[in-house]
Amino acid sequence: MLDGILPLETRQKGTPVKHQTKEERVADFLREGIISGKFPRGSKLKQAQIAEMIGTSITPVREAIKMLEAEGFIQGSSHRGATVSPFDIDATDEIVDLRVTLECKLALHAMAKLSSEELNVLRDLQSQIEAAAERGDRDSVRSINYRFHEVLYLAAGLPQTLQFVRALWARYPFDLINKLDHRIDRASREHNEMLSAILSRDESALLSALRVHIRSGWDEFKAGYTK
Repeated sequence: MLDGILPLETRQKGTPVKHQTKEERVADFLREGIISGKFPRGSKLKQAQIAEMIGTSITPVREAIKMLEAEGFIQGSSHRGATVSPFDIDATDEIVDLRVTLECKLALHAMAKLSSEELNVLRDLQSQIEAAAERGDRDSVRSINYRFHEVLYLAAGLPQTLQFVRALWARYPFDLINKLDHRIDRASREHNEMLSAILSRDESALLSALRVHIRSGWDEFKAGYTK
């Protein structure tokens, strides 16, 4: 069941699946679940329940949790149990600046390397985002958004940079921003602009669209946030 449930293996037809260990696939499942809000901030992650949920043994779950603790998505993977890391608004302005710098680098490198198959995957994911936004499915938009960026950034071939970006994602309030009124509609349009720039190989347009996509959600959220 492991192969059938993890997000990198449940995309629509034509999606390339990179070779992953069981631990990496479980980590990706948990990472997407945290970003989408399926595993809320501060919630306990019970290894036995996760293993049962995805049909695998405890060992890859335990190792995946250690991986996500190193990235910052999870705190306390010891015998006391792991919890999803909380959100720190005081650090997020700096996180946004770093995301813009690193993700723009990944996107530019990726645009020069994307295969026709990967471009088809991005097209398909964009269609899924638009359909989910139209039916008001916030959880699906957030999950598909994650997959879109993963496919794009993996194509860059810069694993160290991507590792730093994932560490920034771990401290970013995707789940809270996703709850803003009409945010998923705006995110869908922003993704469409990014995809159009990628397909036309327009570096300037891609950088502009990506910067807007990263900053706009945070600016909207911050404007109405009270501690």
